[in-house]
Amino acid sequence: MFAVMKTGGKQYRVQSGDMLRVEKLAADAGEKVQFNDVLMVGGDQVVVGAPLVDGAAVQAEVVDQIKGEKVINFVKRRRKHSSKRTVGHRQKLTLLRVTDILDSGADTSGVKAAVGAGSGVASAAGPTASAAPKAEKSAAPKAQKKAAAPQAAAGSDDLKLLSGVGPALEKKLHEAGVTSFAQIAAWTDADVEEFGEKLSFKGRIEREGWIEQAKELASK
Repeated sequence: MFAVMKTGGKQYRVQSGDMLRVEKLAADAGEKVQFNDVLMVGGDQVVVGAPLVDGAAVQAEVVDQIKGEKVINFVKRRRKHSSKRTVGHRQKLTLLRVTDILDSGADTSGVKAAVGAGSGVASAAGPTASAAPKAEKSAAPKAQKKAAAPQAAAGSDDLKLLSGVGPALEKKLHEAGVTSFAQIAAWTDADVEEFGEKLSFKGRIEREGWIEQAKELASK
């Protein structure tokens, strides 16, 4: 049996026993995690999701937390005040061994869902929100969904006060679990590098002075 699953914005075709490198997960070596975003399950009969296969999941054991190969980024600006900059980056990854492929019963397996390390969402057993039954999704009226949107943003800071942050970038930060100035003020060099990659904003976080601005805004 094989399955096509999605994690970290990428799709993987896997079967039991495969070794897999994925975007870093919030899990320790030896832990078992479950991927609920399954797009296809194949065996005696192929089942294609719309977009996900209800009840299907891929379970895997975390072998180790590793880093990918170093990537060198060289930038040269030919201007009156020319500049050069060389930055090296090694992507944080999680090494997995696929143990089981479930074509049903994912919500009762008891294995915690795989969650990205930078998502800011705590791990929990059972399916992720994207794998919720279709009936529950369609049952909620559109008006109720619209009313819930402002409530989700309650208590968060206006990140658009940071230099270079507009509505689109603020939305990306919220999706990455960043909703307050205090979080940005506490970023380490590793966090700056990670979010620079995620937001396609590499180098500008330091140039715009987000951390200093966030410390000042958080103290008000």
